[in-house]
Amino acid sequence: MAKKNTELQEKILDVDASMQGTISFKDPVNLRINGSFEGKLDTRGNLTIGENAKVTANINGDNITIAGKVTGDIVATKSLSVLGPATIRGNLRTPRLSVTDGAVLEGNISMSGAFEGSEVYLTLKDVAQYLEVEAKVIEEWAQSRKIPGRFENGTWVFSKNEVDAWIQQERARV
Repeated sequence: MAKKNTELQEKILDVDASMQGTISFKDPVNLRINGSFEGKLDTRGNLTIGENAKVTANINGDNITIAGKVTGDIVATKSLSVLGPATIRGNLRTPRLSVTDGAVLEGNISMSGAFEGSEVYLTLKDVAQYLEVEAKVIEEWAQSRKIPGRFENGTWVFSKNEVDAWIQQERARV
């Protein structure tokens, strides 16, 4: 079951069930997964994958802590902590990495000290899922320059940081 708890404007979502699909947050939350998940995770704030969790997903997030099993690529914009007995099969990209005894990593690791401002790029379909609108609408917005994006090699590419800034700007107008 999923449990929600709010204390001092802190958003916590604790998932102990088996889930499939896309989990995407525009605002920072504390997400903890203790069950199984298959799909795509796009979070802001803190993501913890518990020791008993089994996740098959590409993961994007700010601060990520993993103690369970993950199959998929991981991009942590601020930090990634891998705790024993974690097993990760996928490529890792983060500016700060911490690995404890007993953890197993299979894949490439990319680290950059200036990563905090570096970009995660999204496709037209990714942005449509992220904003929960049809891809056709995102394409129309991009063509009319309503949403930041650029047309490269016959396809639209969006900076996640620019899309997040645009979301905040649009919220301020309401």
